[in-house]
Amino acid sequence: MPESWSDKDERQYEHIKSSAKKEGRSTKVAKRIAAATVNKQRSSEGRTKSGGSKKSASSKGGSGKKTSSRSKSGGSKRSSSSSRSKKAAAGRKGGKATARKRSS
Repeated sequence: MPESWSDKDERQYEHIKSSAKKEGRSTKVAKRIAAATVNKQRSSEGRTKSGGSKKSASSKGGSGKKTSSRSKSGGSKRSSSSSRSKKAAAGRKGGKATARKRSS
């Protein structure tokens, strides 16, 4: 492992590598995923030469609250959920349209 990695980074690397192997990934791929994850974490914490400027709002001490893009005027929630279910049904094999064709 790189000399710049701390003991915590080493533990994180081993944990991610073993998890990836349990998911059925090859050793080579598991090592690559683990190293990339650890390096990304180190970069976001500003512990690399090029990293540190890409900190998220939560690591900077932001409120962590997410804003909703939905209007506050009391729009109909029912229409969005029904269209969502229609889209899901349309994508399924044997949805309503297929069932109607079979019954006639």
